[in-house]
This record gives sequence, structure tokens and C-alpha cells, in this order.
Amino acid sequence: MSSFISAGTTRDTAESTIENNGFWPDIPPSDFRERHRLDSTITSARIEGALLAAMATVNRMLRHWQAEKVDAGYPTVDDIPVPVWQAPGVFLGLYLRAVFSTAHASLIERYADYDATNSARERGEQLADPADSYRRDAAWAISEIEGRPHSTVELI
Repeated sequence: MSSFISAGTTRDTAESTIENNGFWPDIPPSDFRERHRLDSTITSARIEGALLAAMATVNRMLRHWQAEKVDAGYPTVDDIPVPVWQAPGVFLGLYLRAVFSTAHASLIERYADYDATNSARERGEQLADPADSYRRDAAWAISEIEGRPHSTVELI
């Protein structure tokens, strides 16, 4: 028995930009698709849902940092002066990395839902580590924005 599985295409889809809170930028799903090489086998609705949830998570985690910056007179992330040792746009780049990595981890965890066969379950188990890697990338990006180290060590 043989089967044919479509790998999808990389055609552009007309996806609406997801509005953010004014401090952080709006997110075009097409940027996420391009940066993470996601084709049209993942529906626009699933992409938009993952991005919206990721934005909510990252915005919540950065809410105190954002409030500090707004109180200091910086109404948007683009208005914040970048330290001399950093590249211009570093805060924006790290924010996008955090959001995109969180969204991608969410999509990977749900990839096995696409196919209820045993091979899909095995594929889901194989994808658990990449999902953890994306979550780690998001956590590190958030730590970088806040100026914290990537790990905390305690004596027990």
C-alpha cells in the first residue's frame, strides 16, 4: 500500500497583522512563517492562534520591564536607547525571537494532532526536544531584554 502526503507549498497567504499593545510591535504572521520556514500546511488560523497566545505570554512576562520603560518616558520599545555594546534594534529583535520561539514550540507540541497514527505519535515524541529548545530560546531572549543571566543557581 502506498500513500501520497502533500508537503505543502511556500506560497504567500493573506494573513492579517496581529495587533499588539502599542509598546511592542504588531506581528505579521508572514514574518513568522518566513523566519521559521513554515509552509502552508499549517493553517493561518493555527499560526495566528499560536502567535496571539505567544504574544500574551511574552507580554505578561515583560510587563514590569515595559512599565519601567514607559515610566522612564519611553512610550514604545523603539524609543528605548540601546546600550553602546548592543546592535540597534536589539530589544525588538529579542522580543520577536521570544514571541516566535514560544509560538513555534506551541505548534510543534500540537503537530502530532495532525495525524492520529502511531507514526505521528512517534514524530511527536521526537519533536519534544525541539519544542524545549524553542522555549529555552524564548526564555533566554526575555532574560536578555531584562538584563538578567540565562540561569539561576541556588545552593540546596
